[in-house]
Amino acid sequence: MKKVNNINLMNVNDVKELLGIKSDEVQTWQELKDVIQRNQKPNLAMLVDFYELTMSQTFFDTGDKDVETYFDIFFRTNPLESGYSISGGLDEIIDFIRDFHFNEADIDYLRSTNYFSEKFLNYLSNLKFNGDVWAIPDGTPVFPNEPVVTIKAKIIEAQLLETIMLAYFNHGSLIATAAKRITSVVPAVNVNDMGARRGHGESVTQGSKYAAIGGCSATSNVLAAMTYGLKPTGTMAHSIIEFYGNDYDAFLAYAKSNPTNCIFLIDTYDTLKKGLPAAIQVAKDYLVPNSYPFIGVRIDSGDLAYYSKEARKMLDEAGFYNTKIILTNGLKEDTIASLKDQGAAVEALGVGDNIIAPKERMNGVYKLVAINHEGKIVPRIKLSSDEIKMTNPGYKKVYRFYDNKTGYALGDVVALADEVIPNNVYTLISPKEEWKTKTINNYTVRELQVPIFKDGKLVYNKPTAIESTKYCKEQFKTLYPEIKRALNPHEYYVDLSAGLLNLKKNLIKQYRYEQPKIYKKGAYHE
Repeated sequence: MKKVNNINLMNVNDVKELLGIKSDEVQTWQELKDVIQRNQKPNLAMLVDFYELTMSQTFFDTGDKDVETYFDIFFRTNPLESGYSISGGLDEIIDFIRDFHFNEADIDYLRSTNYFSEKFLNYLSNLKFNGDVWAIPDGTPVFPNEPVVTIKAKIIEAQLLETIMLAYFNHGSLIATAAKRITSVVPAVNVNDMGARRGHGESVTQGSKYAAIGGCSATSNVLAAMTYGLKPTGTMAHSIIEFYGNDYDAFLAYAKSNPTNCIFLIDTYDTLKKGLPAAIQVAKDYLVPNSYPFIGVRIDSGDLAYYSKEARKMLDEAGFYNTKIILTNGLKEDTIASLKDQGAAVEALGVGDNIIAPKERMNGVYKLVAINHEGKIVPRIKLSSDEIKMTNPGYKKVYRFYDNKTGYALGDVVALADEVIPNNVYTLISPKEEWKTKTINNYTVRELQVPIFKDGKLVYNKPTAIESTKYCKEQFKTLYPEIKRALNPHEYYVDLSAGLLNLKKNLIKQYRYEQPKIYKKGAYHE
């Protein structure tokens, strides 16, 4: 370590050396600050399933550590009985890859397990990501069995990314999808994310960001609002009414300390006989005389449709036509749809559990799809008696076709990376029933994945949460209404190119009925 006599003369590289930071990307004081802040938390390279490390030692011991590989992240089914999903997690994946390394404490722990050789541990201590990554941007509607993220890297570099990348992808995509489904039920009504206490530790802050990308207008999570530039929002809890013993005294005390943010929770004792009359009286006694707004009331229990309609009548009769009614209480798509059908008087919804902690999972997986042998990309496939678990082999790209007349997305095609997609006419082929084809023309085609890392260097400008929210809103408009409906949505076309379909069939035949080529010690053998 370099000795520095005058800290005021230190430059970034001096401090990097003092702190043992090896990344060549850290060149400015701000980048150094970001790295230091990230390093104050446990090193996420260790958030890895143990078998990733034991397999990596195998690749190291057999001399295959430098074999270039291709992995895909994709998911097999849409969650929440949805006709679509919304991609998420890329921001966190980027931050993780940029700082991927094993520190001294990590190596010491791995050594203590007595499972790993010193040569392998020394290799890990100097390991960083030098590969390429392509991904579909956060906020894009995505569909089963198309690669959302593709990783090209040496086998150990790629293998050790699996666990954390899946954790980020599954978490971000699930929440963005849940939020989009809920915010789409009644588009004219604002939905506020109120799920901070419903999630899992610090991950709820990232969750609030993906809730915003999925369409939530504001968040109760102050850290998320501060971190991502979101709008903070909140009302009050029942405890303040219980503390003062009655609605009026609680509302008046609150109004005097929060005069420009008065949203009163009116269902602690009796919504229509006590809560709302007290709120109206406080507005007349204090807010109106002092020219403060009576922003709204919140109802969190009981018959929300009935209470909201009656509350609207009472507010209007008192002259508070612009006072909003906010409904909460375990809301999800079907209850929101029911409120709409019943003509509930509502200007905003607060949703917690069913956005930040939905009772499902994303089912994203991370699969090897090809290796590079002597400059040739050799496809790999996973077979299964369960058809849904079969993978699409090879290094691939994903394209989306948009109808030039309507702007709607006609479907996606997954093709081999070297295939050329024509821009005038194309035939979509069902991967399950090849006799089902659809020839399209007058379209615009777009490659969905964009470069994220090249040779280990970040080449992607991360959008802000607000930018991703706007992007998601625009992309969501391109889906046909039949795809977006909550019940029995139409299946979106995700087809395979003729080249990929033929490759997949040939590999199935090869691996099931013929002697496959076997990779061993850096060479193929028939």
